[in-house]
Amino acid sequence: MISRRQFLISSAIAAGSWPLRSYAWLPKTVSTLAELTPAIAPEDFASFVNPFLGTAGHGHMYPGATVPFGAVQLSPDTGNLNWDECSGYHQNTNEPDSQILGFSHTHLSGTGCGDMLDVLITPGLGAGVPGKFQFSHGEEFAEPGFYKVTSKNGIRVELTATERAGFHRYTFPKKAVVSIAVDLDHHFGDGSVEVDGGSLLVMGNDGLMGGRTVHAWADGRQIYFALKTSKPFMAANFASGSKRKINLQFHVEAGESVLLKLGISAVDVNGAQLNLNTEIPDWNFNRVRSAAREAWNRELSRIQVQTNDLAQKQIFYTALYHTMLAPTLFDDVDGRYRGMDHQIHQLQPGEHNYSTFSLWDTFRALHPLFTIMHPERVPNFVNTLIRMSQESRAGLPVWPLQGIETGCMTGYHSVSVIAEAAVKGFPGLNLDAAYSKMHQRAFEDDYQGLDSYRELGYVAANQESESASKTLEYCYNDWAISRVARILGNDSDAEILENRSRNFKNLFDSSTNFIRARNSDGRWVTPFNPLEIGHKPNERDYTEANAWQTSFGILHDPAGLIEAFGGREIFIEKLDLLFNQSSALPPDMPPDITGMVGQYAHGNEPCHHVAYLYNYAGQPYKTQARVSELLRDMYQAKLDGLPGNEDCGQMSAWYIMSAMGFYAVDPASGNYVFGSPIFDRVEIAIPDGKALIFEAVRKTINDIYIQSITMNGKAYTKTWFSHGDVMDGARFVFQMGATPNPAYGSSVDDAPPSIPPLHLLVSR
Repeated sequence: MISRRQFLISSAIAAGSWPLRSYAWLPKTVSTLAELTPAIAPEDFASFVNPFLGTAGHGHMYPGATVPFGAVQLSPDTGNLNWDECSGYHQNTNEPDSQILGFSHTHLSGTGCGDMLDVLITPGLGAGVPGKFQFSHGEEFAEPGFYKVTSKNGIRVELTATERAGFHRYTFPKKAVVSIAVDLDHHFGDGSVEVDGGSLLVMGNDGLMGGRTVHAWADGRQIYFALKTSKPFMAANFASGSKRKINLQFHVEAGESVLLKLGISAVDVNGAQLNLNTEIPDWNFNRVRSAAREAWNRELSRIQVQTNDLAQKQIFYTALYHTMLAPTLFDDVDGRYRGMDHQIHQLQPGEHNYSTFSLWDTFRALHPLFTIMHPERVPNFVNTLIRMSQESRAGLPVWPLQGIETGCMTGYHSVSVIAEAAVKGFPGLNLDAAYSKMHQRAFEDDYQGLDSYRELGYVAANQESESASKTLEYCYNDWAISRVARILGNDSDAEILENRSRNFKNLFDSSTNFIRARNSDGRWVTPFNPLEIGHKPNERDYTEANAWQTSFGILHDPAGLIEAFGGREIFIEKLDLLFNQSSALPPDMPPDITGMVGQYAHGNEPCHHVAYLYNYAGQPYKTQARVSELLRDMYQAKLDGLPGNEDCGQMSAWYIMSAMGFYAVDPASGNYVFGSPIFDRVEIAIPDGKALIFEAVRKTINDIYIQSITMNGKAYTKTWFSHGDVMDGARFVFQMGATPNPAYGSSVDDAPPSIPPLHLLVSR
């Protein structure tokens, strides 16, 4: 397993608290978007999105132009070396002036590891190769599908995009010879990253083609492009000693614009050319910009919130925007794609292939959100993962990026995503093919400690790094695979896997009430400090966490965890302690451990379900208090407004689901657990013209506690609901109050089920 930090060795810049700048993204006036439902008046939802949110701090976001789930992310690169530049862009809000290396076409959304930044283009005045683009952040503007900036010397850059192509408009301030450099050597990382196997080919006096192979995080990924200019260039000069850097020269009048459009492909230059010609057949920049905004408005309008809190509305729609920046499209318009076997494959009509699955993060909330908000995309996402498992020598996907398995993070949570979609009854899934690979991994593969997990009931610390965390991840993977086994009628496999999913108890030390690592001889590793990431320097027992955080890391069997603690009272006492500890951490903790409340770390995904565990122990009012606190404190309408890395939409998906009033603690169960809704009304459009509605009746914003719930007009006492309960539409009404109602949800019968029986939503 390659951790995010092992790949990118760089010291993290300490997080700061920075003021919000006055950007021109604030809500505009009216829109022409058709009303989705009769409940809320039409709105220009894109006007509430701030693409700069998360570009400071440790959010690792980029502000550039893209469309929902698009293959192209055309954005400025302010740096390509440091950890906080993983997306290619980072703001230090104490420095209003900065520099841009150029504008590249692919970027990662909030990851903890860097790559991409393909095909850098930089404009400049004069015949020489353009240098760094000097600018002030006050001259930037961004909205969904569009980015603009003006340089210190007066060059205005405007960017927009389609799914597989980027569109540039450069307007020059004076009559001059100007240059536009195209750089295929540019990448994320230092000199140890190799770029090879490609070159630039000049096509007449208005075109370029080229490609390259990059040996970075995704080692060996291939990218090709085709470029056209709106006017002929006077000269095309290769940089000295390079076949992958070229400088195009133009003569322009004052105020004249030069446009470039560029298609990308992972297949070949012909695919890039076809993508470009199909998606941007003309030179109408404003049409493409408008189409991108319309695409965002269509997607954002799927969830409509009603509130008087403008800041929360801005945070909500920006978060919703973030949830649609990954996975990214990874096929050409003709259905060809490059597989995990490096071969070119052909999709059937209506199918799509995707990339950029940060599965260790996103199986928790992003993919559950997709099953509600984007049901039409789920089969393509899932079948992509199944195809990857068949094509890749690594088997089941872990963190696939552009046809390459990075092997990043613990567990193999493609099975979690596949199982959730299967349990929720999504059609057209190739489950037989999926289960073949699942069975192989669970029962046969020698994969990162699975041998000792199968033999001992846990991963042995003296045999495998991060053994405690891996044990818990494999428990959940077993649980997820057992769901698919049940669906396929493999009940004997399912029973074995369900039993194995309780293996976390083998690492529960009842003398300390912590999950601890132990060696193959059964002895606990020592010394033990619940604040440490491992028992010795360079010997990690936990993955980006410590014992405090990991000991609550059970998603599918909280009742079993409560039993291990010794009952509800002891469990709640320990859970209270988690949130009320000192937030101090050892110096060797990864920089991901942020967003601290006691030893709870909201800035990293293993904690994301923890506040909801009070529901399982009969005190849901404590979940309501904690979730309300996290929603208000961890997410802000400012540049460093995220509590940690965005991680391809997971950080924002937690906010989206929690703000609506529920969360998927155990995605593979098909169930959701109630929290505390912050909006007066939320309406989610679901297929066949139906809607899922959540209403909160309260007097003030301080009414955060659920007093009672009705579902479709009938009293509802459970603290959870299933996907099947709402797939045909439903209306929940929460009566809220300023003080807890200890009676609500206190009954064992009203608690969410642990290791629940399988209830399929549709027959297979």
